[in-house]
Amino acid sequence: MLAGQAGVAFGWAPEAFWRATPAELMALVRAVMGEAVAPPDRETIAKLMEAYPDG
Repeated sequence: MLAGQAGVAFGWAPEAFWRATPAELMALVRAVMGEAVAPPDRETIAKLMEAYPDG
């Protein structure tokens, strides 16, 4: 199933998927998904609620 998803997402043939290392696959997944962004902390949320009190 993952080989098929890699084919759709990255244009890989099944042979390319099976030759790839886990690190290569993860590099492509990260490139597509981008960097993770941390959720706002309580202080940031409080500031936003004060700046935008309408909810």
